[in-house]
Amino acid sequence: MSTADIVAVGSGHNGLVAAAYLAAAGKKVIVLERNPWFGGGVVTRELTQPGFLHDQHSMSHIFIQGNPLLKEDELGLKSRYGLQYIFPDTPMMSVFEDGSTLKLYRDSERSAADIAKYSRKDADAFRKLSQQAAQWLPMVASTLYAPPAPVGAGNAMLDQSREGRAFWRVLQMSSHDHLCDLFEHEKVRMHFARVAGENLVSPDEKATAIGSYVFLGFLEAYGFGVARGGSGALTNALIACIRDHGGEVIANADVARIKVSNGRASGVETVDGRVFTARDAVIGAIHPHLLGGMIDGMDPQVRHDAEATHITPAACITVHAALSGPLKFRSPDVIDAVMCEMLPNDYETLRRAFDELRYGQFMPYPMLGLGCLSQFDASRVPAGKAILHMWDYAPYERPDGRSWDEAKNDYADRMLAHLGRFVSNVDEVVIDRHIDSPVDMERTSPSFRRGDLHGIATTTYQTGAHRPTPELGQYTVPGLDRFYLVGPFQHPGGGVFGAGRATAMKMFEALGMDFEKQGRIK
Repeated sequence: MSTADIVAVGSGHNGLVAAAYLAAAGKKVIVLERNPWFGGGVVTRELTQPGFLHDQHSMSHIFIQGNPLLKEDELGLKSRYGLQYIFPDTPMMSVFEDGSTLKLYRDSERSAADIAKYSRKDADAFRKLSQQAAQWLPMVASTLYAPPAPVGAGNAMLDQSREGRAFWRVLQMSSHDHLCDLFEHEKVRMHFARVAGENLVSPDEKATAIGSYVFLGFLEAYGFGVARGGSGALTNALIACIRDHGGEVIANADVARIKVSNGRASGVETVDGRVFTARDAVIGAIHPHLLGGMIDGMDPQVRHDAEATHITPAACITVHAALSGPLKFRSPDVIDAVMCEMLPNDYETLRRAFDELRYGQFMPYPMLGLGCLSQFDASRVPAGKAILHMWDYAPYERPDGRSWDEAKNDYADRMLAHLGRFVSNVDEVVIDRHIDSPVDMERTSPSFRRGDLHGIATTTYQTGAHRPTPELGQYTVPGLDRFYLVGPFQHPGGGVFGAGRATAMKMFEALGMDFEKQGRIK
């Protein structure tokens, strides 16, 4: 039996962030990971051949750049533990099948000039969108890295001003409806509608319009951070911080249940019978569908509501490829963005593709997104080589009845063949490939239930203080003291936010510690 002040279940970046704050404040921390590797969705691995470093899940770090964790380097991840970011000038671009392109730069005027190729009116509308996104960014950012305010109080606050009511209206709208209000050219509309797709939903879904403002606000204020050496460099820095403060991070430790004594989380027990005792608290990156099976005596209604949370119907399938050299795009324009979207020539094709996915069918037109980050960070590949990170959306349950294990190679062939519409040398440069189907996503992390990289759907009834449920929205479980939740299924949602900081704040308060004074390295 091992004993620590804090025992954390799972080494995803959110759990590591919470554990690192506690370790830096002097607590003895043990982090347990079921896999042989660390990092959950923030991991870099040699998935194809030696020397090719692939980001298995998260590829760029966007929203965490506004987190005081990095913005103020509270834990010294950059100044002490070697975390470095590259910020390319072009964070995101669309490449249309006819060879035309549309880029978003950190400089809004450069973006407006690119949009003006299609419509001067849309360029002016974009300038207003950019200005509004910048005005709303401080308010949005203030809600992302601390425990969420009550939903009712938040809505009441918005209702007190004209600006608040305008913000609330955008919160309720679909991306499609709002983009039709803003822009006249369908390629400009499609360019921004694709942002909703990156959240695993159609642009026609209600309550997605705000994504354009949040995405653009962060893009222009911070850029897309490409971690030098791979996405897992963030994980490595967090582990270095924990270990530097006397903590342990242990692989191959699959936790079976949370031990409870007198209504208080007292430790954990692993599948192989090891016991880790927690003097102060337990942190759990445990999906709401699995929570009740790991905690004895959990309130039946709380458990029922947790297990009733909804998963996004769409899942991701990813192809990681080792390349003998760079891709050669058919477009005459320079393809130099962190995130590149391969899009059809007409907007209706995109919308109908997401409609088919809604009904559990394969998209008739694949919505490929890709990144070739070796063009920004040569340390990821052998000299002269390159890597490809490419994703598409597909149902977790295949409509043709085949298993993903049997059929994922066929689907990857389809993706690469479709990429050939945009790239002339696909067949020549692919040396090796690794495919993660929606089922594989779930296998790599229980947080990615049914292939949902956000843990659960990002619907209005599963956001903010109601994520994943109203009872669990403050990172705690009713009736269980000193147990704290982290993960993409908690506020603010999936993606690399560093959201474990909010969990740490709750823990500091409960343990009688001062987060402002103790929650950072001086």
